[in-house]
Amino acid sequence: MNRQAKAQLDSQLRHRINAARVAVRDQIAFFGRQFGDVASEWKEDDTRVTFADFAISEKLFAELRRDFPEDDYCSEEASPLDEVLELEARFAWVVDPIDGTNNYALGCTFCAISLALLLDGEPIYGFIYDHSTKDLLEGGPGRGFMRNQKKVDRNKAVADAQTMIGLHFPMPVEELEVLAPLLAKYRVRCIGSGALTAAYVATGYLTGVIDSRVKVWDIAAAYALCRAAGLQWIFTESSPFPLRRFHPKMDFSPYYAGADSFVEELAALS
Repeated sequence: MNRQAKAQLDSQLRHRINAARVAVRDQIAFFGRQFGDVASEWKEDDTRVTFADFAISEKLFAELRRDFPEDDYCSEEASPLDEVLELEARFAWVVDPIDGTNNYALGCTFCAISLALLLDGEPIYGFIYDHSTKDLLEGGPGRGFMRNQKKVDRNKAVADAQTMIGLHFPMPVEELEVLAPLLAKYRVRCIGSGALTAAYVATGYLTGVIDSRVKVWDIAAAYALCRAAGLQWIFTESSPFPLRRFHPKMDFSPYYAGADSFVEELAALS
């Protein structure tokens, strides 16, 4: 890529990043008003969905489409169940309007808005609004990792933190048995939000994460955050990236992520 093309691409990225930051922030007040006080129903995959999921998804995308009508837009809640979206644009957006919907509906603060920007199918920037702290986490590989637009010093957080890992249950017994040595060593957190669990690895609160029950919208933004923080992310089956097709009934994307030492320790158990 020549210098002019690189400069043009960087300008397009910065424009989208700035617009997305505003779009996410514009949904925070509504997110808060509906928190713990919104009707919900159960989908056929035994996950909860609320009116707020649909509303936030539609509002976010409507705001972004005004500036970027040529981009692709992917949302679990906004896409018809029988429709496969072929991603043909250079830029794509993947949103989970409420990650941790069960927590959100019940009034438990571990829930989030998750929005990822993809370039040629790869997450290059992510935004995660953490309702438990009211912080907006954002970043991407080569662009740094920030909390409320201030650089996050992960090394300082790691020095002050206990050694903890994030898990997602239920988990098959055979997988649990493999992890037994880790469970004898690490404290465990299971907070009910795939996006936040991975994001907390990026901030340094968690040493690592193992999750086999997430889909691409749960992790796209957090993937970019972890890459921004210099962490490894290993998909244990096929990687969903580069993302070429989107469907609300996509398969799970099992993975583990963390600092080099954690990833090496986990790989040795496999």
